[in-house]
Amino acid sequence: MTIHFIGAGPGAADLLTLRGRDLIHSADICLYAGSLVPREILAHAKPGARLIDSAEMDLDQILSILVNAHRDGLDVARIHSGDLSIWSTLAEQTRRLKALGIPFDVTPGVPAFAAAAAVLHQELTLPNVAQTLILTRTATRSTPMPEGEELVSLGRSASTMAIHLSIANLNTVVTELQPIYGELCPVIVVCRASWPDQQIIRGTFETIEGLVKRAGITANALIIVGRSLCHEDFGESYLYSGSRDREGSDAQTNE
Repeated sequence: MTIHFIGAGPGAADLLTLRGRDLIHSADICLYAGSLVPREILAHAKPGARLIDSAEMDLDQILSILVNAHRDGLDVARIHSGDLSIWSTLAEQTRRLKALGIPFDVTPGVPAFAAAAAVLHQELTLPNVAQTLILTRTATRSTPMPEGEELVSLGRSASTMAIHLSIANLNTVVTELQPIYGELCPVIVVCRASWPDQQIIRGTFETIEGLVKRAGITANALIIVGRSLCHEDFGESYLYSGSRDREGSDAQTNE
């Protein structure tokens, strides 16, 4: 048996990968984060599969289910929202599985920042404007940020930033980044990207707090900051340049 960690994507059920769908259908147990994974994802489970919502469980309770499934020879689809590479608790779960010798694999999902960029019809990197994207968050009731990863430290690069899990700290985001990016720098808040009730709030550091307050957004929102969000005066990449020598070159290269 195997524990299959699966990224379910940002919300829309049809953004689940084909591999994720097939693994869910083959599993005997689907252990899912009920507060964030849409019920439509679970429709792929096979008849008779045990569906368990982990939203109110602690790590020990979750691991107990995985260990018991391994003992009983059952496959488990451990379903998380978004992608498992960031803020998913994958590492703490797999650390214990490794110590116990329990096999597992990982299937990626569409991350929230990619879904947000898609609904904005936005490329977050632009030639000659922005070539770096920083994925980060702020500390609320969650794990403190390590030294050197504070917003001010990261913001000094003036890179595009996708700030997760931080809508409750919007005032802190504005206070710390506005002096670096400027009060007229674009700030976009995307709430529940790809869900039927998604909201998009466009503003600047000067206006975004008032706009978000009026919209009533308090959770499940991504804050995106950077010049690439409104910059139309950008260059064109070397990849498709007519002056590029294509003889003997790979089909894809960096800009």
